[in-house]
Parts: sequence; C-alpha cells; structure tokens
Amino acid sequence: MKSSVPPGDFSLWSIAVPAFGPSLLFGIGEGAILPIIPLSARDMGSSLAGAALVVALIGIGSLASNIPASLLTARFGERRGMVGAALLSIVALLLCVSATSLWLFAVGVLLIGAASAVFNLARQSYLTEAVPPLMRARAMSTLGGVGRIGLFAGPFIGALAIHLVGLAGAYWVAVVAVAAAGTLAWWLPDLVSDRYEKIAGPAPTLGSLVAAHRRLLLTVGVGILLVSAVRSARQVVVPLWADNLGLSPAATSLIYGLSGAIDMLVFYPAGKVMDKKGRIWVAIPSMTLMGVALLLMPLTTGAVALLMVALLIGFGNGIGSGLIMTLGADYAPRQGRAQFLGLWRFMSDLGGTSGPAILAGLTAALTLSFGIAATGVLGLAAAAVLGYFVPRNKPIQR
Repeated sequence: MKSSVPPGDFSLWSIAVPAFGPSLLFGIGEGAILPIIPLSARDMGSSLAGAALVVALIGIGSLASNIPASLLTARFGERRGMVGAALLSIVALLLCVSATSLWLFAVGVLLIGAASAVFNLARQSYLTEAVPPLMRARAMSTLGGVGRIGLFAGPFIGALAIHLVGLAGAYWVAVVAVAAAGTLAWWLPDLVSDRYEKIAGPAPTLGSLVAAHRRLLLTVGVGILLVSAVRSARQVVVPLWADNLGLSPAATSLIYGLSGAIDMLVFYPAGKVMDKKGRIWVAIPSMTLMGVALLLMPLTTGAVALLMVALLIGFGNGIGSGLIMTLGADYAPRQGRAQFLGLWRFMSDLGGTSGPAILAGLTAALTLSFGIAATGVLGLAAAAVLGYFVPRNKPIQR
C-alpha cells in the first residue's frame, strides 16, 4: 500500500499526539467502565448471569458493527469516523448514567461496543495509509500498546472518581476521556491520498472482497481467529485458576496486574522486529509462549508458580501487540481498504468472542484445568497456522 509520505521524510513523532493520543484516551475511557458495568447491572436488579451477559454486550456490539463500521469509514473517511464514534460513545455513556431500567442500560452498553468498533477500525485504517510500510509494524504495535496502557490506567482513575461520587463517577471519567479522544482525532493531519488521489473503477463490494481474498481469509484469517481466541481467554484463566488455588482476591489482582504490566512494556521492540525481520519472527514466539504458559498453568500449585506463568503469558501477549492490525494492513487492498479491514476485524472479534465461550464450555463439560490446557493447544495451533501461511521474509511493501 502506498503511503502518503516518503519513508525518509516520515517520523512517528510527527503524528504521535493526534494519532496515538485518541487511542490512549479511548482506552482510559473503556478501562474506567469495564470493571463497574457488572456492578451497575447488579444495582439495577440483574442476576449474576444477567450481569455477565450485559458485559458481553460490548463484544457483541463490536462484532456486529465491524462491517457497518467499514462501510461508514469508507464513505466518510477515517478522521470523521473516529469523531463520529466518539460522539456515539458519549451518547451511550450518558444513556448508561441516566438509565432507569436494566434494558436501557444494556442498550447503552451495546452502543459502547458499536462505537468502539467504528473507532478502532477508523484509527487502524488511518495509520495503514498515513505510515510508510517500512514502519507499519512499529506504528501498529504502538497503537496497540498505548491502548493497553489506557485500559491499564483507566480502572485506577475510575476508582478515584467512584470514591468521590459513586459508581456514576467512572462513566463521567469515560465521557471526559472519550470527548478528549474525539477532539484530538479531529486534529489528525489530512491524508494526502484523501485529498488528491482518485482510484479508478467501481468501489468493491464486501462480496467481491471475500471472493478475491477467500484463500487468505481461510488461512491467515483462521490464524488470526485463533490468536484472538487465546488472547481473550487469557484474561479469564488467571483469575479463575487463582480462585481454584484458593488465593485471596488481593493476591489475584496483584498477579493479574503484574502480568498486564509486562504486557505493556514490550510492544515497541516487537514492532521493530516485525519491521526489520518479518511478521513471523514475532507471531510464532508470541503464540508459542502463550500456548506453553497456558499448558503449564494447570500444573501450578501456588501463588509464586502462577505468577511466573502469568508473567510469561503477559510477555507473550505483549510482544504480539499490533500483530493482527499489522497483518490486516499488509494484506488490505488499496481499493476497498476500509471494507477489508472491517472483514479482518470481524474475524478477530469472532475469535475474541469464542475464546471465553470455548473455555466455559470445556470447563462445564470436563474440568477447568482441561479447559485451560485446551486454550494452550489453540495457542500452539495459532503459531503453527501463522508460521506456515505468513511469508518468512519481509512482507511486500504496498
């Protein structure tokens, strides 16, 4: 894919604040509300199962909105897409704050997921075009990394607001963060291609894109689905296994937090390796480490052993930061970029939704340890699929 700026004249610092700032702020907003959504649902009379379902609506809203998000981004552009997503998210958050019934609250949560889909797709599409291909992986890894930093910091900022004004405080933190994200996104530099280039020929349809990239979606796309399944399941296995071992909530939170801290520290070096060596130099180690760590987890019998495994999971996940977005950008055609990325994100979110469901099903049918081990096998399978189908050399720079 042709970039708007010659590689020799481009620096990530030139777009750092307007390009990565919105992701950090949007992540803070999401992080502030994620821990308290089930608590809000319970306050409105929901059962435990109902509260879990309300939380799942964020993922469902994102999954269902990826394709519409791609069409909106293609029509109105990436910058307007991010600003529109921020406005929709603010409306959804205000609906959550003012909801007087569980149903209204659930609608607000669903809309938050939909807004997230539009925002994430638009920011990925923007960087795909704005950053030269030789720096693409570093840009995508940084994008994923700053989002994770936001998700990590959000709960602490939200906790302070909750202490001051109650549960509603977390939603107001999110409103302010998302409003700031939308404001920064509005000041993104225009894409040169948006202003001067015209692509000849009719715009591709989703059906034509699926047909043209069928083999890719059934090979590398399946690998991406597996990666997302393992990543989403990993967020559940640590607290579940800690509870199984009888660890205290404080110890569980500490282990989970340290794993997340390792996750955040290694995103940029991983992006540089992907740019210099090729994508599989990160894809295979990332998924192999996570797969092995998940296979080892059922063998742990105490807090120290679980911490070591959790740190390995965090490291494996951290070095894979931006991997899915980078591969999507590599394969996205110049014509129909946003629609293709919408398909790519749909497969990713489908895996993200299925990961915890697979873990839950196997745990219910067999045991928790079997479910965790099976998730580890999925990680090794992801490494094998990506290792076989992703080129071993540097990607073709389009």
